[in-house]
Amino acid sequence: MSSAANGTSGTGYAANPNQSHGPAVTAVTACFLALSTALVILRCISRLGVVKRWGWDDALIVLAWVLAVGFSFSILWAVRMGFGRHDQFILPGNELPLRESEYAFSVLYNPALMATKTSILVFYLALAKTGKVFKWASIGTLVLVNVAGSALTLVNAFQCHPVWAEFQLVLPSYTVCTDLVTLYLSSAPVNIVTDLLILVLPIPVLTNMRLPRKQKIILLVTFSFGAFVTAVDVVRIYHLEQAFQIRINDVGKQNATASKVAVQDDFSWYASLSFMWSAIEVHVGIICACVPSLKPLVARILPNMLRDASDPHDVSRTRRASYRADGMLYAIDLATLNQAASKPLPSPQIPPSVVKSNWLSNGNCEHTDNDRESGGLAPVTAASGTNMMEFLTTPDADPLSPTGRRGTIFTAATQGTSRPASPTFFDFYNLKKRKPLTKLSNRESLMPLAYVTILFFLWGCAYGLLNILNSQFASIAGFTANQTVGLHAAYYGGYAAGPIFPGSFIFKRLGFKATFITGLGIYSVGTLVFWPSAVLVSFVAFVVSNFVVGVGVSIIELGANPFVALCGPPVHSETRLNISQGVQAIGTVVAPVLAQKVIFKNVTNAATLIDAQWTYLGISLFAVALAVAFLYLPINEAGDDDFEEAAEKRQSVNSAQLFGVKVVYITLALGAFSQFCYVGAQESASVNYLSYIAAVEPSSNVEGTGPFSYQAAGHTVFAIGRFLCAGLQFFMMPRDVLSLLFIGMIITSSLCMTLSGPPAIAVLTLYELFQSGVFPLIYAITLRGLGSHTKTGAVFLTVATSGGAIFPVVQDPVAASYGQRYSFCVVLAASAAGTIFPAYLETVDKSKKQVDPVHIVERSLPIAETQERRSKRAGSWSEKARWKFRRKGSREAEVEHVEGKDGNGARCSHLRTY
Repeated sequence: MSSAANGTSGTGYAANPNQSHGPAVTAVTACFLALSTALVILRCISRLGVVKRWGWDDALIVLAWVLAVGFSFSILWAVRMGFGRHDQFILPGNELPLRESEYAFSVLYNPALMATKTSILVFYLALAKTGKVFKWASIGTLVLVNVAGSALTLVNAFQCHPVWAEFQLVLPSYTVCTDLVTLYLSSAPVNIVTDLLILVLPIPVLTNMRLPRKQKIILLVTFSFGAFVTAVDVVRIYHLEQAFQIRINDVGKQNATASKVAVQDDFSWYASLSFMWSAIEVHVGIICACVPSLKPLVARILPNMLRDASDPHDVSRTRRASYRADGMLYAIDLATLNQAASKPLPSPQIPPSVVKSNWLSNGNCEHTDNDRESGGLAPVTAASGTNMMEFLTTPDADPLSPTGRRGTIFTAATQGTSRPASPTFFDFYNLKKRKPLTKLSNRESLMPLAYVTILFFLWGCAYGLLNILNSQFASIAGFTANQTVGLHAAYYGGYAAGPIFPGSFIFKRLGFKATFITGLGIYSVGTLVFWPSAVLVSFVAFVVSNFVVGVGVSIIELGANPFVALCGPPVHSETRLNISQGVQAIGTVVAPVLAQKVIFKNVTNAATLIDAQWTYLGISLFAVALAVAFLYLPINEAGDDDFEEAAEKRQSVNSAQLFGVKVVYITLALGAFSQFCYVGAQESASVNYLSYIAAVEPSSNVEGTGPFSYQAAGHTVFAIGRFLCAGLQFFMMPRDVLSLLFIGMIITSSLCMTLSGPPAIAVLTLYELFQSGVFPLIYAITLRGLGSHTKTGAVFLTVATSGGAIFPVVQDPVAASYGQRYSFCVVLAASAAGTIFPAYLETVDKSKKQVDPVHIVERSLPIAETQERRSKRAGSWSEKARWKFRRKGSREAEVEHVEGKDGNGARCSHLRTY
């Protein structure tokens, strides 16, 4: 018997017959319907009456309004039928019309949002003429909106099988229906993602416009309404979550999957506020889409409202005319011309074609609205009218002017001259001609490295959170050990796909900054996909969320690792990457502790698992904010030419061949293979860490000293190890450090197979220490000398990280058959296979010369004014290496003569020995 039949609500207390959400739902829905209707009417007046132009975005917003009207009226009719009241107080004759209304507004919701967002994105495409990235980002978002919107519409339309069962008060036994609240809550990430994309996409365009302060404030406020749509969506999701939890409690199946719940228990009461906020979301979206298009209407009715009186260039109140010269039609200020006529004209003179024309003598002036809309002297196109860019600019502002200056009559003669275009913000590889990252000094590279290291910490937290989330999800859903390993494999499977597409394309074509932003965006989407996974308690959905997060993190890593390795003097490449990777390791320590003690502390069933979605919403919003911040951070770039120039300094060693193949290519192949094996060994040990400790030391399950504490200690040792490796490279060659670490991994992994008790745990912890610095060392060493193929090498090395998806899957059946200790033979085998790379570096002389860092020793020798190479007095010596330079007997010296000045300003010759 349901709670409604008992006269109680879903919260457990007796229901009040007069208790209803209907009045609030009616008032709010009608109010926002009126507001959106008024804005659509004003938009039509602005476009048809003032601009006299009608576009696809206008037609789409009208379509969205029509759908929103149907959506709103279905809600209002449902309220009239009892929507918002408890089920036992709904009149029997109203139950079927109520079900029909519920079906109507559930089907119309997504098409209304889809049409609104499509209208906004079509408007964006009209603004995308100055940036290819903005254009393609808008197109991609447009595809996402329509594909996802169409799919969700079909899901809502066919929420029951067969469809006619939706209109039956008593469901036959053979019908299957999905709860409507479950569908809405599962689709929430799509709305959040598209709302954020629509909000963020125009930010670079808006901030690059040359506008007076008042106009820019109005413009930013106009587009910031999109943030209100996102906020409304979050509030709506909160009410959906509350309805979902009440739904589960009502049926008394807290551990059942929500998609299997078919009984509509007191639906009209607990879902009414959710659909009220859905109506608000739809109408606020229409309002935000209409506001920018009202600018011509406001400029016509209230022109002073859009003008900045304090702007010294405000010439909008002056009389303007147009004239034709040199085949172009120009707009001119008559007052300026009269003042100029009373004084001698400065050079350059007015073009003869202008002076000879009779436009001033006979008063034949063309006064047009476009003349008033453009600032200063500017060509007037043949197609007079207002384009999309004029929606966003004031009547007297030139948004595309790189300097913000307005033309005058004296600039007419130079209108045809060509100037280099001001680099737009989306030209990631041409931002203010910054110095290439390969030419930065240690001091110059500090800030860019600090910015990028934030990303290392982010993906360390992502890795730590996912491990805990996977274990919690598996315990709640009752998944097998194989399925748990499958979730982990899905995450690292993203590394096999993400760097190839879209990572490789973006990395090579657009550079490091675009790669960071793309990775953060995909990572944000992946964290939001957790919602339908938690709502549906679906293994497939959770695999998808892990894969998407893996793709995002892999793209971030594709840009971040080579950036740190290459940003600054190459002699410190391995040291820099070890330090940044150490920060990433700190994230793997902090995130699991935070997840275990705070985020998932009270997560025990499907209902409480949904509570964790707010944490992931915060992470997603943080990733979006970080992506926006990276748009404006001064990140240095480098192209293939810069990498080739850096490699040419050691051309003799980088062009050496072995068996007819360049040594650098052999190093790349063996480095990628070693990286694949290493990550496989690392993840095999990590996935089975808790099980191994429980197997070798059963008493570790005592409260306060459980396996999780040991794992936290192991992660801490791992983080410390990376910083130790960074310091160790001041005294040893990186290849020597790498060889030492691989030997330690082989020894400790073999001991893990034989020991038990506390010694086994100590050796496992020591294994974490030895494996800590292997990844950054392989990465930085392998990238040396690749020249124009550096980015391709980074792609191969990042794809090699997908070894984490293979070896744990191999180890799982071994552990099931022979036990956890013996399963470490997989870790031992992977570590031994990866040793081929350091063995190659230690035994092949050509590889040593290629990968060993170059420590530059400069000798300053004074030069006399007679251009003699050496003076009679003894030359001064100065060493600029960061640590003591030690000449290796087997290394060939290369000397480069560079003329310059010493500390006293005297000319000298620098002899650089490599």
